[in-house]
Amino acid sequence: MQHDIAVECQNVWKIFGYKERDALSAVRYDGLSKQEVLARFDCVVGVADVSFNVRQGEIFCIMGLSGSGKSTLVRHINRLIEPTDGVITVSGQDVNKLTPAELRDFRARKIGMVFQNVALLPHRNVRDNVAIALELRGVGKKARHAIAEEKLALVQLEDWADKWPGELSGGMKQRVGLARALAADPEILLMDEPFSALDPLIRHELQKQFLHLAAVMKKTTIFITHDLEEAIRLGTHIAIMKDGKVVQIGTAEEIVMDPKDDYVANFVAGISRLHLATAGRVMEALGEDTVSNACPRVTTDTKLNELIGLSCNTEHPIVVVSDNHPVGIITKNTLLRSLQSNR
Repeated sequence: MQHDIAVECQNVWKIFGYKERDALSAVRYDGLSKQEVLARFDCVVGVADVSFNVRQGEIFCIMGLSGSGKSTLVRHINRLIEPTDGVITVSGQDVNKLTPAELRDFRARKIGMVFQNVALLPHRNVRDNVAIALELRGVGKKARHAIAEEKLALVQLEDWADKWPGELSGGMKQRVGLARALAADPEILLMDEPFSALDPLIRHELQKQFLHLAAVMKKTTIFITHDLEEAIRLGTHIAIMKDGKVVQIGTAEEIVMDPKDDYVANFVAGISRLHLATAGRVMEALGEDTVSNACPRVTTDTKLNELIGLSCNTEHPIVVVSDNHPVGIITKNTLLRSLQSNR
């Protein structure tokens, strides 16, 4: 495994049912569908031959509709669910080979998890809820309270440390849950639809806060969502799941601009390209006589919305440069075609 890979999943399968091994063999060798496995073996295919890598410090979003397998998949990473087959490696450790004692330590120190339902302890104040993992480790009261207050300040709840969970709004509870995960100082965060039950404005504000925290703390994060706009806003890379399989992995730009199949194309059909597509993606080949000093110049990472604004103010084509050398050209027709279709 490369040294900058934090999480690696290799050919992971999860089939629920008493005949899971027989069902797995049938899927592999006979090509049975999810529905056929259910009918023949009374087994449910939760995850089907999934492989991906998550690099250190990135936010890797796994998205799909309800029942696609995304939450089942993420629970393999801290072994809340045992795989039917496959290998899950976290920071060089094969998770499936950990002893019970090693697994407890792994969960306590290596990985933090934030669920949709934060499940704060109602009889403990906010500070003690945040510090609970440190308390279980035997950290002294003064030290763990200092860490808890530091993490509460990160999520802008430092004035609420002495309050009770029942006094908090839904968005505040989610922030306490995030502070609790951060207080344990894990290398990796697993976040399973943490903002999905919140009102849109609160959700958007928490997404902004989370992006800020991610930039400051550089935590490797695997983020589960059913909302493509959320995945695009947060994700360094996005994996789209359907029926237990990963159908495409890429950056937001790659998925929106170059969907792998009709399923992904339908998913991204309503997503605006303006803040995703770049000059390097939409440019055309450079002709011999098209470049003049009057042509505006942009770099390959210039966004589509900026290109449109620039094109409105010039009659000349836009020249795309890399390392100060022209590599492509963008005309008004180029921009129109880039907006016309998601395929």
